[in-house]
Amino acid sequence: MYAWTLRPLLFLLPPGAAHTLAFAALGPVERLWPLRALVHAMLAPARDPRLLVRAMGLDFPSPLGLAAGFDKEARRPRALAALGFGHLELGTVTAQAQAAREAPNLFRLPADRALINRLGFPNEGAEQVARRLGKVRAGIGVPVGMSIGKSRAVPVDDLDAIVQDYVASFEAVRGVADFVVVNVSSPNTAGLRAMQGREHAEALFGALTEKNVDRPVPLLVKIAPDLDDAGIEEVLSVVESIGLAGVVATNTTVARDGLATAAARVQAIGAGGLSGPPIRARALDVVRRIRARLGETITVVGVGGVERADHVVEYLRAGADLVQMYTGFVYEGPGAPGHIAGQLVAMMDRSGVGSIREIKASPIE
Repeated sequence: MYAWTLRPLLFLLPPGAAHTLAFAALGPVERLWPLRALVHAMLAPARDPRLLVRAMGLDFPSPLGLAAGFDKEARRPRALAALGFGHLELGTVTAQAQAAREAPNLFRLPADRALINRLGFPNEGAEQVARRLGKVRAGIGVPVGMSIGKSRAVPVDDLDAIVQDYVASFEAVRGVADFVVVNVSSPNTAGLRAMQGREHAEALFGALTEKNVDRPVPLLVKIAPDLDDAGIEEVLSVVESIGLAGVVATNTTVARDGLATAAARVQAIGAGGLSGPPIRARALDVVRRIRARLGETITVVGVGGVERADHVVEYLRAGADLVQMYTGFVYEGPGAPGHIAGQLVAMMDRSGVGSIREIKASPIE
């Protein structure tokens, strides 16, 4: 129904305005628990124990979660969980409050079911967002991760300042998060991707690990799909040596290869991170490489182009423990997480599969 009714109307609006409207619509669901219960009953199937994923010491009721970027300031976590997501990654937040980059900064590519954004981590600051999340944390009902990034005002050539900036964000959010994802791969913050290099990554994650002692939370790194093999190896060597809990693969891409959208339109949009189906193949390749390199000792979260249950299965079989969607949620609508969970259950029924772990090794239709 969403594809034929609400989406055409929302897509008449600029992407930013449509996002604002969608958030406004979720407001009553966020505030009123009877409405959340009704929405969950209508859109999300009953939890099936076969979908349970145990990772990082946490229980995820479904492998499918919401990627960072949709709810940057933890304004609608209870409403989003009611739609049937198995976890939420909120943010990205920064130590210093900052506005979005100059509009237009968000673009649709309907021919590719993709988005391009150059928002640049707009948020009220990690402390304020953490306070908001803390007030509603008990009512969310699924694991919640917080994504942290670099404040735009911090000089890109001052590694010590960058590390301290991340540490400030981490200390602000760690008390309200089940896990923390360190975003060093957004293309929309100048110089950020240099933090994926070995020297920078060791300094950053070493400092975060030193702070992650009292009631530690799982720490993950989110990496770019544009890293070459050597670059991936550098990041993964740091993941291994520092002992991070996992890797999120992948962020958006600066590549524009193979798009159905007219080249002139893409060129006119300009810079920004591309997300959606065009990055799925690369993200799957990166997930496979991570799993092959690091074995079963860490958690791998696959992100990029997820729209249907078979895409979730692709990521699981590539080596992911958990999967996230963002752009697919925009194109498929609020029923997407519950519908995908229902599809997974139906596939398991047909194939006699008893758990998510068995999906990775068993034929499934």
